[in-house]
Amino acid sequence: MNTEFEKNSPEKKDQGKNIIIIVLVLLVIISGIKLYTDYVDRTKKSEEILLLSTENNDLNKRLDSVTYQLDLRIQEIEKLGGDVKSLEEVRDQLIAERNTSRQRSSSEIVALNEKIKSYNGMIVQKDQEILELRAMNQQLFTENQDLKTTQAEIEEEVAQLNIQKEDLQAKVNVASMLKAENIEISAVNSNGKERVETTKDFKNKQIERIKVSFNLADNKVAEKGPRNIYVQVLAPNAQPIFDVAKGSGTFMMDGAEKFYTVKQDVIFDNTEQELTFFYEKGTDYTSGIHQVKIFVDNYEVGSKTFTVK
Repeated sequence: MNTEFEKNSPEKKDQGKNIIIIVLVLLVIISGIKLYTDYVDRTKKSEEILLLSTENNDLNKRLDSVTYQLDLRIQEIEKLGGDVKSLEEVRDQLIAERNTSRQRSSSEIVALNEKIKSYNGMIVQKDQEILELRAMNQQLFTENQDLKTTQAEIEEEVAQLNIQKEDLQAKVNVASMLKAENIEISAVNSNGKERVETTKDFKNKQIERIKVSFNLADNKVAEKGPRNIYVQVLAPNAQPIFDVAKGSGTFMMDGAEKFYTVKQDVIFDNTEQELTFFYEKGTDYTSGIHQVKIFVDNYEVGSKTFTVK
């Protein structure tokens, strides 16, 4: 019995060793497989990370391109007077997305690429809008030029009409000016006897008063109404003869103050009314030619001379 036990013991020992060896081999194999699968996983993850990084870089380039294209459209539409608010909002979103520091996931990259496609479609629509705005602006420019031309023509016509109106008014003003006709100058002595100057001169002893008479000529253009009639007697030295105490005074003509000898306020009625003025000088007249000028308001309507010896 001992002999058989001794025979079986080495066999059992050999079997145990074999089992251990098999187990160790299996462990080595399993470890190898584990190391291999880990290596494959790491390699796969590295490739995925590299791919994501590449895709992220490509995506950033596309974001930059779309942003640049949007900027161009915004500038053009603004210049043409269009609304750019929605485009500015999209551009700001793209800039914010471009400036993100995190790594995007694969699903995020796919979603952003889809958005970029839609933005590209929007850019195409904006290009059409720009063409329409350009056409509209060109039409408005043409219409504006036409309006400017029309306005210039109207202004020219108005200017011509104003010139014609001013010319007509000037002619009316000239035509409406009154005129003194049949002017007569008489010397009235102290007895009331009148001497009308014809071919003989007046003598101082004959002149107690000077009488000036005339009638206002017919003028259908002149407006009826009150008029200031001034008579100015000028001495041989061309100085007006006046005496404030006897009704003389001043009036304005062409911006200058002038003395008048006598004055009457009348109502012009276009009946060729006759007017008479008297002036008593009180002293002798200077020898020589005297001139009588007649004014209505601020313009001269007639004149005549008389001579004193």
